[in-house]
Amino acid sequence: YTFNVEIISPDTGCEQYADWWEVFSIDSTLAYRRILAHSHVNEQPFSRSGGPIPIDKDDEVVVRGHMNNLGYGSLVMRGSVEGGFVVDTIFSNYAQELESTEPLPQDCDF
Repeated sequence: YTFNVEIISPDTGCEQYADWWEVFSIDSTLAYRRILAHSHVNEQPFSRSGGPIPIDKDDEVVVRGHMNNLGYGSLVMRGSVEGGFVVDTIFSNYAQELESTEPLPQDCDF
């Protein structure tokens, strides 16, 4: 599957920007990470597509964004391709071990 994810983030430039969004299973297995190579100061909200995401249509997954200097937020999308997605909240440190899982951004372009 290909996901198109919309993000609203308090980007200020390379010192603070949304650096990825990811899809992971309920058991905290990373399925996909879309690296965002630059800040989006003047483009809010912004959308980026990514894939292929290797999941089955009925797999329940979580989609969330990450800020380079603030980490994960608590607002996520949870659901499945088959059943649809809803806004949900989780602890910002839920599955935090994914924060050091490759792929990771290398640099910020601007």
